[in-house]
Parts: sequence; C-alpha cells; structure tokens
Amino acid sequence: MNMTHSTDDSQAARWNGRTGHIWVEEQALLDGLLRPLEELLVEAVPAGHEGRVLDVGCGTGGTTVALARRLGPAGRCVGVDISEPMIAAARARAEREGVPASFVRADAGGYAFETAAFDTVVSRLGVMFFDDSVRAFANLRRAAEDGARLRVVVWRGAEENPFMTTAERAAAPLLPELPARRPDGPGQFAFADPALVRDVLTPGGWADVDIQPFEVDCTLPTADLVRYFTRLGPLGQLLPDVDERTRERIVTTVRAAFEPFVHGTEVRFTAACWVVGAQAR
Repeated sequence: MNMTHSTDDSQAARWNGRTGHIWVEEQALLDGLLRPLEELLVEAVPAGHEGRVLDVGCGTGGTTVALARRLGPAGRCVGVDISEPMIAAARARAEREGVPASFVRADAGGYAFETAAFDTVVSRLGVMFFDDSVRAFANLRRAAEDGARLRVVVWRGAEENPFMTTAERAAAPLLPELPARRPDGPGQFAFADPALVRDVLTPGGWADVDIQPFEVDCTLPTADLVRYFTRLGPLGQLLPDVDERTRERIVTTVRAAFEPFVHGTEVRFTAACWVVGAQAR
C-alpha cells in the first residue's frame, strides 16, 4: 500500500519541507528520545496477533516497524504520515530491517482509507496537528471496524513539559520573530485539555473514552543537546536564517537554560503525556 495523497495545507508545507528533512536526518536521536512512548504502544498489541494496525503520524516509521515485528507475519501494519521525506525513510527502514510494514503518504484526517480495514488505531504524538480534529477522528473511525481499539499518546500541557519549551523561552528575547505557540490551533500541546480530547473523539463514533496521565523519563546524550535544540522545534525552524553572531549568542543562552536538565553525560527530563484509549462504536 504505497499510495500518495496530496494536500496543500500549512502542515503539509512544513513537514514536506525543511522540518521533514531534518526529522529524517535526526531519526536516530529522536528514536532514542521517544522510545519509552513507542514501547508503551507496542506492548498494548498482542504478540503474534492476526491484527490490522494503523499507525497515525508514523514519521520515520520506528513505531510502525516495531508494531509490525510484534504482530508477525499473520498481522498487517500500515503507517500514515503527511511527510514525503519521512515516509520515504520509513519505507527504507522497513526494507532494511526486513519487516513487512507498509506506508501511505497522506493527510490521515481526510484520506480515503478502506472502510473497516483496521482493528487497532495507534499514534505516538502524531494526532495533535490536524486542522479539523473532529473530522479527522471521524475519518479514522471509518477506517476502523466496529469494536476496534484506539490508543494514542499525546502531550499534556506546556507547563507540565518545561523541557519542551526551554529553547524558545530562552531564545525569545534574542529572536523577536520567534512565533508564539497557538493554544487553540494544531500543534504539540493541542490535546493538553482532556475535556477537549473527549469532545473531539465522541462525535466521530469513538466511545468508552479513557484518558490516563502518563509520565516517563526520557534521555539524550549531553553531546547531542545543542544539535537537538538548534535543529528541532520552533527554534530549529528559524535559526538557520539568522546571522552567525546572533546564532552564537542564542546557542550560548539556550544551552545555559538547559543546565537544570543536564546530569553529566546525560540530559534527562520527564515527558508528561496522556494515554488515550477508546473503542469504535
């Protein structure tokens, strides 16, 4: 199922441009950083299960491949993402690792999936970017058979995830054009409010919504910290376009702001998430 569906919204422009390519280049760093969340989703799927799993916002395919490996040859696992460079990397990963996962480059919120094709829908931090979340989850419900399970991990609020906003908060005085996050729009913390999550899922046919807090310790090598904050997130989008002197000041300032998270050779922080479960009715 190596199909392509085109969309021209702002998310597509972002994830098919510089940001998407950087995520591919930093695939190993991000895989290591987010592996505890991947494991949470993979462990929820029975091993050797004749299941049909859809991984929404699959990125470079780490979770999709891990799920396909757990299902084994009797199962079927499909990853969908809006980013062509990341889908290309996901396909290459699956081929390299000899895992029969397949991938669709599409906007999962509007793509015409086969009706009732999946018994499980999962996502690791990939469902907060829809322009119309109610419509998107209704579309995913159509792709799910009656009784199918939904299990997604989303970020809680920015105030509970200070590591994730450290770079932009520290850089803001030196980079006035750094865009402010929109609390009412698509983005990393769009599903911080559990009441909103329920309001999004229920109209589309998802019932028995269960939202549980989940915290997990994440790490990355201290040697990779500067690369992390200069290439990823809001700061990573703007930093390549500033002059060298300003860049040096920003890097020095932001690196100092991360010091509370640095413990010798490791950077450590707690990821505060919601684990959202529901059933297709």
